[in-house]
Amino acid sequence: MPFNSKNLLRKFLIWKYKHLSERQFIYILSVLVGVLAGMGTVVLKNLTHFIRSLLELNLFKNYQNTLYFVFPIIGLLLVYIIKQTWLKKHIGHGISTTLYGLSKLNGILPRYNIYAALITAPLTAGFGGSVGLQGPAVSVGSALGSNTAQLFHMNTKVRLLLIGCASAGAMASMFKAPIAAIVFAVEIFSLDIAFTSLVPLLLASVSAVITSYLFLGTDVLLHVNLDDNFKFNEIPLYILLGIITAIASVYFSKVFFAITNFFKQFESRAKRLLIGGLAIGTMLYFIPPLYGEGYNLMNNLLKGDHLAAIGKTPFNLDLTNIWIVIGLLLGIAVFKAIAMTTTFGAGGVGGIFIPTLIMGSVLGNAFAKIVNNIGLNFSVPEANFTLLGMTGLMAGVLHAPLTAIFLIAEITSGHQLFVPLMIVAAISFAMTKYYVSHSIYTMKLAERGELMTHDKDQNALMVLNIDKVIETNFIILKPDMKLGYILNEAVAKSSRNHFPVVNDDNEFLGVIRLDDIRHMMFKSDLYDKVSVADLMHADAGIIDYTEDSMNDIMEKFKTTGAWNLPVIKHGKYYGYISKSKLLTAYRRQLIKFTK
Repeated sequence: MPFNSKNLLRKFLIWKYKHLSERQFIYILSVLVGVLAGMGTVVLKNLTHFIRSLLELNLFKNYQNTLYFVFPIIGLLLVYIIKQTWLKKHIGHGISTTLYGLSKLNGILPRYNIYAALITAPLTAGFGGSVGLQGPAVSVGSALGSNTAQLFHMNTKVRLLLIGCASAGAMASMFKAPIAAIVFAVEIFSLDIAFTSLVPLLLASVSAVITSYLFLGTDVLLHVNLDDNFKFNEIPLYILLGIITAIASVYFSKVFFAITNFFKQFESRAKRLLIGGLAIGTMLYFIPPLYGEGYNLMNNLLKGDHLAAIGKTPFNLDLTNIWIVIGLLLGIAVFKAIAMTTTFGAGGVGGIFIPTLIMGSVLGNAFAKIVNNIGLNFSVPEANFTLLGMTGLMAGVLHAPLTAIFLIAEITSGHQLFVPLMIVAAISFAMTKYYVSHSIYTMKLAERGELMTHDKDQNALMVLNIDKVIETNFIILKPDMKLGYILNEAVAKSSRNHFPVVNDDNEFLGVIRLDDIRHMMFKSDLYDKVSVADLMHADAGIIDYTEDSMNDIMEKFKTTGAWNLPVIKHGKYYGYISKSKLLTAYRRQLIKFTK
């Protein structure tokens, strides 16, 4: 008998229905999703490191700086070829794409997300693109979580939960920080902190970490030994560093959006590749520490070896002069955001999470060096401030202060730094939030009203599909039609009490309601005298299909007091939305979010 996967799945689902409760099965799936997300992250990291190891052969050592210019362009070209000839689909930023999938696709993520980032991100970062792997890891894990849920016919709520579990698993596997991973999923993806979601998150996070340990060993990304605890007299410096990292976070975000918008003006991907590739190659030639993810840079700074962190530059500089070192570190901090966004603009695939850590570590280290060498006879531990800088940038750029605090504390076992971490994270987040309302992940989604938050009412409204509430079975009138035609061909044949009026180009002109003609319905002498143009009037408001979010639509019903509003799509009449149908659909969706 031939193997039939569909038949086997059907038998399993029947067995599951008889022997397992839904909660038990969710726990099993959360472990499975955690393992899959962990495996995806392991493959991402190993592919990237394999490519990098090939490019670090002794054959290339004497031409290192020149190849820093060439390698990223080769990597971007390979990604371009793969996108154009094989994938032929858009690959978005991992976390932003996942957030959009949660809010507008009911957690149904396409399968190609599993392998698209798995191939293109290692090529981008492995060949020196100034990006990270956390975003792609989340993209891969989320797609695995979504498709696992779809395979076993889980409902929307469980599907969203498993995507959150997969995201936590990707984070836990990447940094070997299971607690921070749970905080990350809750903070970034707005998951509920409840028993029903917390246990699956724990199971997924632990499963992913164990998977990472199994394949990658117990080695961690950041190596640091903290010898100095929190000191009360350093509080003013923590406050100052919080302010500085907030300014840097605003700079990071503004540069990201500015460069992204610059590249959008070029419709040709080949042009973007040419301009971006040359720009990133030039930056890496002159500033080699911008090459790749940058973990060596962070670890060398944490070890106190700034010479190894800076590496060889094409400039003949005296690196024994601490102020030249500080200047170089500040230069790395300034150009990291530019290099990262230029890599994206050129068509590279990667994440912003790790570049944020890099910029923060360099900024915090430079700040500590300035304090130690400014002549105040005051000394601070550079490793501690390197970590605090990372925390400040993460809290500000990603708008994730809790993730920043728990991640740095967990991956460094630096729990004695909790107070400084909290001070820096709180100040950086609060100040950045004032100037940049949303993070890089969420800005575009928030502008379109597509951002999932902890507000269940807003979430239920946002995930409504506008096509599901638009009604199109209205009899349409033209301005030159007479009253007799309206009564015989519209009123008599329709159960509706209002009739949209459009011109020959299907542009909405106004509406006629039954109340508008009720007083003349039996005056036959007016049937050929009164036209639609004489009777029609503007509606209380108009809904723009492409511009108005569900929240905007609900607000228009509230402000106009109308029970029906016309919908315009690309300037043409499209249909009507009734308030009663919208509220019914909203109530049904709200039940899904709260039960």
